[in-house]
Amino acid sequence: MMPIALTIAGSDPSGGAGIQADLKTFHQFGVYGEAAITLLTVQNTRGVTAIETLAADFVTAQIRAVVEDIPPHAVKTGALGTRAIVEAVAYEIARFTCPVLMDPVMISKHGAPLLRSDASQALITLLMPIATLVTPNLHEAAAITGRPVASLAQMEEAARAMIGMGAKAVLIKGGHLEGAAIDLLFDGKEFHTYPGPRIETAHTHGTGCTYSAAITALMARGLSPTDALPRAKHYITEAIRSNPGLGHGQGPVNHFAN
Repeated sequence: MMPIALTIAGSDPSGGAGIQADLKTFHQFGVYGEAAITLLTVQNTRGVTAIETLAADFVTAQIRAVVEDIPPHAVKTGALGTRAIVEAVAYEIARFTCPVLMDPVMISKHGAPLLRSDASQALITLLMPIATLVTPNLHEAAAITGRPVASLAQMEEAARAMIGMGAKAVLIKGGHLEGAAIDLLFDGKEFHTYPGPRIETAHTHGTGCTYSAAITALMARGLSPTDALPRAKHYITEAIRSNPGLGHGQGPVNHFAN
């Protein structure tokens, strides 16, 4: 059977992030993609001008419709918007038996909030403990743990703290580190680091979504997070390196990257 992955996230009409990036990435890894939309944005490479969240029961209906007919082999969550949506998604995911990746999207590349302040605690207490893997960037890891995360040592401390908060495994993405872009995986027992070169470019829109979608696609194909990460890291590095230079702001990465 063809591997199937479901993304539960927001929409980016410019195609660089959100469900559009997820579906493109799933396809690039030979995985059939499904999507349940949580929120709509008005944005392009220069910024976000409007956000509309959907009703939680409508999000639930989307998830149930696809799962009942074409059940996924892995699930990814992205921007969820409101506490009600977080609660609804957590309730549905708790019944899944496939791997679940939680990308705790809190703010867009352009600084627009994609998770309301009252939803953060629900994300931490309801969704994080039932996810197979949680993939925050440095800013999201700091927001979740309430401590600064700006170095490899602080990434290790934050990963330990998140495991203590109920996470099963944590990948802290180091794209905002000074120097090399080092990602850190902690499963509660061992640390694994995944270094990558620092590529100087403004075209990094959707990197977090694309990276986590690549991991999700590989988990849908049966790989563990540890086995999936080197391939996903290579993909996002090449996607940034070979970006198509689209738009007049922070353009998208290359989802056709090998």
